[in-house]
Amino acid sequence: MSNGWVLPDEILRDAPAYTPRPGELADLELLLTGAYAPLTGFLTRADLVSVSRRGRLVDGTPWPVAVTLQVPTALLREFDLADPNRRTLVLTDGEGAPVAALEVTDTWQVRDGVAGVGGRVRRLGDGGHGPFQRLRRTPEEIRALLPPGRVLGVVADRPLHRPQLAQIAHAVRTLSAHLLIMIPVGEDGTGGLPPEALVRCVFAARDRMPPATVVAVPLARRRDEIGDALLRARVSAAYGVTHLLSTSEMLSGGGLRVLVPRELAYDNRDGQWRWREDIPPRNRRLPLTYNEIEDLLDRGFPLPEWHTPPAVAKELSRARPPRRHRGLVVFLTGLSGSGKSTIARGLADALREQGERTITLLDGDVVRRELTAGLGFSKADRDTNVRRIGWVAAEIARHRGIGICCPIAPYAQARATAREMAVAAGAGFVLVHVATPLEVCERRDRKGLYARARAGLLTGMTGIDDPYEEPTDADLVIDTSDLDVDEAVQQVLHHLTETGWIEPRLQSF
Repeated sequence: MSNGWVLPDEILRDAPAYTPRPGELADLELLLTGAYAPLTGFLTRADLVSVSRRGRLVDGTPWPVAVTLQVPTALLREFDLADPNRRTLVLTDGEGAPVAALEVTDTWQVRDGVAGVGGRVRRLGDGGHGPFQRLRRTPEEIRALLPPGRVLGVVADRPLHRPQLAQIAHAVRTLSAHLLIMIPVGEDGTGGLPPEALVRCVFAARDRMPPATVVAVPLARRRDEIGDALLRARVSAAYGVTHLLSTSEMLSGGGLRVLVPRELAYDNRDGQWRWREDIPPRNRRLPLTYNEIEDLLDRGFPLPEWHTPPAVAKELSRARPPRRHRGLVVFLTGLSGSGKSTIARGLADALREQGERTITLLDGDVVRRELTAGLGFSKADRDTNVRRIGWVAAEIARHRGIGICCPIAPYAQARATAREMAVAAGAGFVLVHVATPLEVCERRDRKGLYARARAGLLTGMTGIDDPYEEPTDADLVIDTSDLDVDEAVQQVLHHLTETGWIEPRLQSF
């Protein structure tokens, strides 16, 4: 992959460093392993335009989607593309460890504050760390392990239940093919499970499938479903797949034949999975949907053995325990004076009385002193404030505690980021909009903030001269205009109980 490109240590030592976003890090690893061949780096602007218009690189090579890297515009000041010694960018993982060097050959403005950079990459270090590294083999290594002949590829981005296992076994027999199971381990590529949990679930089903080679591939989901499917087909072909079993008919190219499976159903007469149309309706059980499976797990009900092998069910119950045993972030948002801090304190007290999980309240002087000291009231600082609080709350929830936070959080994108961090930690996220009207908040005004803002003595006051983007995705909406504190707290507790996040409350002493 280096194409003879060698960088002196002093250039690497003095080069700026940047940590790409998770999806970009997944692309970077696929570039470094050769799974994106013939690409040797992130697309330049010319290649990006050509791919978007023609589905081809500038040199005419077919390529399905954009593989790009975006950085803060301020970082471009570190480069001089005319100077070979000043156009290297060190790319690091989420923990700051160097992963690759990017030789920047092109830069362009994407939007305000964000620039695109293109150029070839080469690996730095020993190739990374993390769970199941032994499964993260290169296409070249996997192709050397495969026997000659047909290879059936399966992208196992969700656990394999009996219907999927039956489809795989039928396809292997029909093709007389070797089976290659590719497990996506990029963020957002694992059907809502942590990557290591998905790997365990797939291995739990190995005794129910034909002999197989297994590889972990850093595939992440993209916003474009068609592009996502085409890229998976491209990567599958790089690993030696000749036939791909997929529910998508959009896959094509790369010399692959795509098999779209027929619908299966469970036959109550003898406990076998057969083609749906071959079973009388009265004897037919359809496969559970993924929403139905998640609902059973969330409520703590066992997955039926006719549908899921016990070993897979055991791994799933470990990875997704009932909601009442999982971590949770309760995120209250609203105007200053809406009552969100008072509700948060009352909620924390009520949950501590129950004693089911550890409770951490992220509010008040401790947060301002330890997390947000030095931040102002610009949009960037407000977003940073919410991100810091959201990250700490997500880490609390990762370890199955309950994090309660109540910043104003006026911007929708920052709240969405807090939700994403909680979900990525395997936890729940409940957004409570304390929707007390502005005029009520102003009448309360215990700190005199609204009065100062109205008098022009304070700027950046949410609801006065700075916007509050009302949530459209709130899980619960409370207006405290005519509610006392206990009534508002009871509404939150009732919602958490009804949705399974906490046990019903015991009788009060």
